[in-house]
Amino acid sequence: MRRSGGQQDGDERLLVATDVRKAFAGTVALAGVSLRLEPRSTVGLIGPNGSGKTTLINCVSGVVRPDAGSVRVGGVDLAQRPSHARAKAGVARTFQNIRLFRDLTVAQNCEVALVAQPRARRAETLPVAEVLELLGLADAARERSSALSYGAQRRAELARAAVTAPRFLLLDEPAAGMNERETEELIAAIRALRERLGCGVLVVEHDLGLIGALCDTVEVLDAGNCISRGTPQEVRADPAVIEAYIGGGGEPDRADRAGGTDRTPTPGQIEQTEEVSQ
Repeated sequence: MRRSGGQQDGDERLLVATDVRKAFAGTVALAGVSLRLEPRSTVGLIGPNGSGKTTLINCVSGVVRPDAGSVRVGGVDLAQRPSHARAKAGVARTFQNIRLFRDLTVAQNCEVALVAQPRARRAETLPVAEVLELLGLADAARERSSALSYGAQRRAELARAAVTAPRFLLLDEPAAGMNERETEELIAAIRALRERLGCGVLVVEHDLGLIGALCDTVEVLDAGNCISRGTPQEVRADPAVIEAYIGGGGEPDRADRAGGTDRTPTPGQIEQTEEVSQ
């Protein structure tokens, strides 16, 4: 990935994962994957189901511990530290499945996140009202989260992570199950948060439209390996990526005349299904 001028891996502004490896019961999920996340940048992480995307975000966020490799935030290796060490370092995440407290209001869900913050981070948090306004949820602040539309629940979970003012925001399939309008609202919300917080954003997604609209660079995983990285346009045209998604055949942007379909992977060809993570 691109490096900002003068920044080193030890710079407190960077999250750098290097040669991360993980296996479950002898099955290799990650075979040595690296990534770099900088402030105000958005990195997309894509790949077929089972390619290791969720395992990587779990290793970076501390949900699981890698078998080898490092996860450095501000030059400090947190790979073998618990998830609350990531929170203290300013790392926040969302999950594939919505994990709001259904009987609490939207505002209360955000307040829970603030209470759970390490004492050293509490002074850096954002007002709940400001974040809800930013994400178009101000009118829903006193509503129970269970009463919200699906898209609004997704944005409420994003708000809960954002009130902690993370330096790095990790989003695991944030658009899963959304319709087109909800996805557009989510894209606008993520952009607004990135600008307000100045944070680096890592997005795991199957929706390539969202990836193309949001991301500066894209990493492509297949069978636990990084097979391509570059801009969304470069990755879309990479034959290795096309092979991984659709099993070969077709040149970039060449339509299949007989079937009337684009042979290049598109959001419509890659279903939004939950990746199976050990």
